[in-house]
Amino acid sequence: MKLLRRRFLQLAAGAAALPAVSRLAKAQTYPMRPVRWIVPMAAGNPPDIVARSMAQWLSERLGQPFVIENRPGAGGTIGAEAVVRAPADGHTLLAMAPSSAINAILFSKRYETLNFNVVRDIAPVATFTRQAQVMVVNPSFPAKTVPEFIAYAKANPGKINTASNGTGTGQHLAGELFKMMTGVNMVHVPYRSGALAIADLVAGRVQVMFTSPFGLTEYIRAGKLRALAVTTSTRSEVLPDVAPVGDFVPGFEVTAWFGVGVPRNAPSESVDKLNKEINAALADPRMKARISGMGAEPFVSSPAAFGKLIADEVEKWGKVIRAANIKV
Repeated sequence: MKLLRRRFLQLAAGAAALPAVSRLAKAQTYPMRPVRWIVPMAAGNPPDIVARSMAQWLSERLGQPFVIENRPGAGGTIGAEAVVRAPADGHTLLAMAPSSAINAILFSKRYETLNFNVVRDIAPVATFTRQAQVMVVNPSFPAKTVPEFIAYAKANPGKINTASNGTGTGQHLAGELFKMMTGVNMVHVPYRSGALAIADLVAGRVQVMFTSPFGLTEYIRAGKLRALAVTTSTRSEVLPDVAPVGDFVPGFEVTAWFGVGVPRNAPSESVDKLNKEINAALADPRMKARISGMGAEPFVSSPAAFGKLIADEVEKWGKVIRAANIKV
């Protein structure tokens, strides 16, 4: 009897250990095939460039191709929906940016129709980078500082045109937040692309823009644009001589961040493995140099911290969208 009892306990212990062994096997084998990485923006945009750099790193480290697939359109919802509908096995990724949080409010009615929501249906994995936007004006504009800009705008309500790369974009909402917090009245002029907006800003057809410094530093150094402030709470390494808007408008802060998510209910083993490898990439000197060259800085986080960031952004931009009555 003692021998039988001992044998039974051994078998029971082995059976109890099977789930742990199975989870370990999954962690060791992921990814088991090529990983599709959907970028819901056009090729060549900062999120696309960051994703391609990270995809190359992950391909080399994990032994499977990470293939970038650009799916722009409908403010990023086309690409997001493709990931939401994909199998929740960790082999389909979504490049995420502030637009992910913005769209959760901006397209809320559409989400109800489609029965999906990026915040609800995408699990955050890791952040990659964060970047200041810069408030730039045409050099012919009379204001040389943020206080001078505010004073001029209040003295000339409705006579300043602020450009963006489209209604409901991060650039647009940064301008709306500035209007809300300063009480100025500016006219929003949406463009089909950031390049067209910058061209008109340089030409003087519009007066101000809140946008990424990526590709703008040469215009600023050449005197074709004037940087009044950066939108982060601290100075940017790219424009160290430019003060934050928050120095003059307390509490103002806008940060462009990029990260990656997977369909909700993807295996935790794949999420944890991706997070670990991405954070290792962000500590690599070559990756740091590449990110710095785009005017950004590495941004390390856990899945939980990334989830909180998205939730905070949804709350923040929801207030702006509702106050400005922004619709698409």
